[in-house]
Formats: sequence, structure tokens, C-alpha cells
Amino acid sequence: MPRTTRLLLLVTGLLVAPGVAMAHPGHGMNLGLAAGLAHPWSGIDHVLAMTAVGLLAARLGGRALWAVPAAFVGLMALGAIVTAGLSLPFTEAAIALSVVVFGFTIASRLAPPVLAAMALVGAFALFHGHAHVGEMPANVPAVGYGIGFLVSTALLHALGIGLGLVIGNGDPVLQWRAVRACGVAIGLVGTGLVLGTI
Repeated sequence: MPRTTRLLLLVTGLLVAPGVAMAHPGHGMNLGLAAGLAHPWSGIDHVLAMTAVGLLAARLGGRALWAVPAAFVGLMALGAIVTAGLSLPFTEAAIALSVVVFGFTIASRLAPPVLAAMALVGAFALFHGHAHVGEMPANVPAVGYGIGFLVSTALLHALGIGLGLVIGNGDPVLQWRAVRACGVAIGLVGTGLVLGTI
């Protein structure tokens, strides 16, 4: 089975799994899980930043395919835990800036080392985690909510990786141009978010 097909099957399975987990109603955990699963999809800034992490991982290739998204998810969880109940200044600005930085990093000819890419996405992930926990509904269990937004974040990363790997239909030059165009588009939307025009 080709690698691309396996990846798409994995992404499909991940998309279906939360629905299966929620098939047993009557548990408060399900409310938290549902709210957490929905939250990362509720804002264009989160969707673009997390998809961009996957695109960046795909562009770098090799161990970056798992290490860069893992760094984001891990530090986002840490940010959510450590900053819960605190006021972290410039959170929304940092999240918007992450869209700009990730987008234009993808679009550039730079290929940062994997550790540098992990540090870059991880620094911004702390702010994403803080925002997620800060917007948690008061009536849902924190554990279910946390699991939900971590799963959705991983799904967005997987979608970005899948897009980065299949775009261009196997032609490396076309793939590079298409991924770069996606990076430019993400960076421009991020610029609009930073300036408050979007």
C-alpha cells in the first residue's frame, strides 16, 4: 500500500475515533471531550497555525514529520496546565503572530534544523494551550476537554502533513511551489489577523 494511502487512512481513522469514543452518552467526560474537540476548529487562527505546523513538518521531512507536531502538542499541553487560571499577556497577539511566522517559514527557502523547528512551534504552542484552557466552558470536566483539544490539534497537524505530502502529485518541483504558495497564503492571513483587518 503506498505511503500516501496509508497516511490518508490514518487521518480518516483519527477523524472517526472521537465519534466512536462519544457513542456512549450519559458521562460528563463526553461533554468535556466534545467541547475540547470543537474548540481548535472554532477560530481561523488556531486552524491555520496548527495546519501550518503539519505543512512545515511535511516540508522538512524525515523525523520532523513526527517531532515537530509532537513538540507543539506537548508544549501546548504544558502551557494549558502551567498557565491555567493565570493571565498571560499578549496571548491573542502571539497566536496571530504564530500564523504569520509559521506561514512565512513554510514559504521561505529556509530549512531550519528539526530542533530549531521544534523550539519555534513549541514557543507558540504555550500560548495556544493557554488560550484553549482559558476558553474552557465552566461546566465541563477539564480532563475530557484537554483530551479533546489535544486530539483535534493532532488531527489538524495530520491534515497539514497529508496536504504537504500529497500536494503536487509526486512532482517535487510542483510540490515545493504548492507548499510555498500555501505558506504565503497562511502568512498573509496571519498578517491580517495581527493587523486586525481579518
